[in-house]
Amino acid sequence: MEKLNEKLTEAYTYFQENWSVLVVAFSVLIIGILLANLISKVLTKRIKTKVTSSLSELFIAQIIRIILKVITFLFFLSLLGFNDITTKILAGAGILTFVIGFAFKDIGENFLAGIILAFKSPFLENDLIESEGIVGYVKELRIRETLVKTTDGKDVFIPNSQILKNPLINYTLDGFLRYDFKLGLDYSSDVKKAILLILDTLQQLEGVVKVDKIPTVVIDELAASTINLKIFFWIDTTKSSSKTYHMNIKNVVMQQVLFRLTEEGFEMPSDIVEIKQYKS
Repeated sequence: MEKLNEKLTEAYTYFQENWSVLVVAFSVLIIGILLANLISKVLTKRIKTKVTSSLSELFIAQIIRIILKVITFLFFLSLLGFNDITTKILAGAGILTFVIGFAFKDIGENFLAGIILAFKSPFLENDLIESEGIVGYVKELRIRETLVKTTDGKDVFIPNSQILKNPLINYTLDGFLRYDFKLGLDYSSDVKKAILLILDTLQQLEGVVKVDKIPTVVIDELAASTINLKIFFWIDTTKSSSKTYHMNIKNVVMQQVLFRLTEEGFEMPSDIVEIKQYKS
């Protein structure tokens, strides 16, 4: 108890003798953090004119903000009289970096991968990508991970190193995305006529690409009770990156194809099941 009282007395005495320094130091710390955020925003606007990707802009802004806050904290320690501590922190930065880098190898790896992705990224903001089975729209590139919103609304944080080291599929890089669906016809149907009707229907539908990527219809399978056709068509993703927009076009295409074939007398047969009864 006596030791505690002594410590409290020493702390109170120190505060009385150095209150002005403490006020200045903490003021510098608070102002420094606010300035770091402000400078980061200003530099972000300048960087925006130099880079083509908003993801790169956000990543660089995060790095600048962290560096400025570290400098502010070191200056704060110096004002409090911890010059020895500050010097030791700077002197031991190399060793500390090595130790931390070894202990947190994955974090360092993701950080370096983030730098590479910021300056040479295989995707842009709102691009539809697939990485290790995760399909979604790119929302933000962070220091350690990339934020992706999946097509069913989940927010997934993919480590940057995973994106860099593994194959990445970008569905919207060139502005085109292909969809397909199957359709079964009766064996007595005029398949050639059906294909021509489907192609004619696709040519009339808005949202389906008709010039650079031509719709295609092929016989996919001769099944037990149906001739299965496979219909391929492309959409222009530069018009909208929304999954709802894409799926709505696919829905309209399937409805109109079915309506046109039905109108022309084609039947959509169900699977035929043959039941055999053996005498015992």
